Amino acid sequence: MTGLTAGGGVDAGALPLVHEPLPADEVLAGSPTTAVHELATLVGVEVGVWEMTPGTATDTEADEVFVVLSGRATIVFASSGLPDLEIGPGSVVRLAEGMRTTWTVTETLRKVYVA
Repeated sequence: MTGLTAGGGVDAGALPLVHEPLPADEVLAGSPTTAVHELATLVGVEVGVWEMTPGTATDTEADEVFVVLSGRATIVFASSGLPDLEIGPGSVVRLAEGMRTTWTVTETLRKVYVA
C-alpha cells in the first residue's frame, strides 16, 4: 500500500484497490466485496479510501466521517430511530462507534474516510 507523504497527493477516485469478500455472516444479499487503502495516520486518526461493490451487508461502525466519491447506497440504521440515508457522490456522513447498520450498495461505492 502506498501511503500519503507530506506534500504528496493521490487521485482517490482512481487509486487501485484490492477487494476481498465480506464474511458470509455479514452478507444479506448478493456477493459484495470491500477494499480499503489507508492513506495516512495523523495524530492517531486514520485517513483512507474504502470501497464496496453492489450487494447488501451489515456492519458495526467505527467513529468516522466520510465523503462519497462515487457510487450509490442506502444506509439503514438499526434500533436508532434515524431515517434511512440515501448517499451518492458528494455526500458527507458521520457515523458513531458501535452503530449497527445495513448497507445496500446499488453502484460500487467509494469513499474517503477519516476515523
